[in-house]
Amino acid sequence: MSKSLIATTALTGLLALAPAFAQSPASSTSTTTKSKTATSTGTTASGLSSADRKFITSAAQGGMLEVELGKIAAQKASDPDVKTFGQRMVDDHSKANDQLKQLASQKGVTLSDKLSPAKQKDVDKYNKLSGAAFDRSYMSHMVTDHKQDVAEFQKESKSGKDTDVKSWASTTLPTLQDHLKMAQDTSAKLHAGSKKGGK
Repeated sequence: MSKSLIATTALTGLLALAPAFAQSPASSTSTTTKSKTATSTGTTASGLSSADRKFITSAAQGGMLEVELGKIAAQKASDPDVKTFGQRMVDDHSKANDQLKQLASQKGVTLSDKLSPAKQKDVDKYNKLSGAAFDRSYMSHMVTDHKQDVAEFQKESKSGKDTDVKSWASTTLPTLQDHLKMAQDTSAKLHAGSKKGGK
């Protein structure tokens, strides 16, 4: 009697374990799937790392903003140097934007042809300004903006994963550094002039 009870207990124990064994291959499959997903988050379907993809989309938005603000400056600026700077932004960034569009297309990245709401706010802001107030605000914005651009492009040219994206960042960087110097010089001149005018 006790032997049959032991046998029944052992059988019940085995049956209780059976679902756990049955589930173990499934759970290991789900773990494998998860690990595959985890590794694939580093690289997108196009083969670009998420950092490279982010750089491309951010650079495209930044470039579009530079062109839009440059057009406004070329038309509305009261200082001839600011007008010249604005036109330089339109010319240089239009060229860089075209190169970036081609690169994005090759890499399977779809770029928006519209500015983000935050960047559109900048355009709206500068459309409302005029005269010396526009000149000073615009040039100050260009200094801040290009400092950020230079830092981002330097980072990509050093640590980008995709050789083509890295190369484009390296090639474009000297132009941005030139823009930053121009922006700093023009901004300093405007602020010095406004102080003299104030005296």
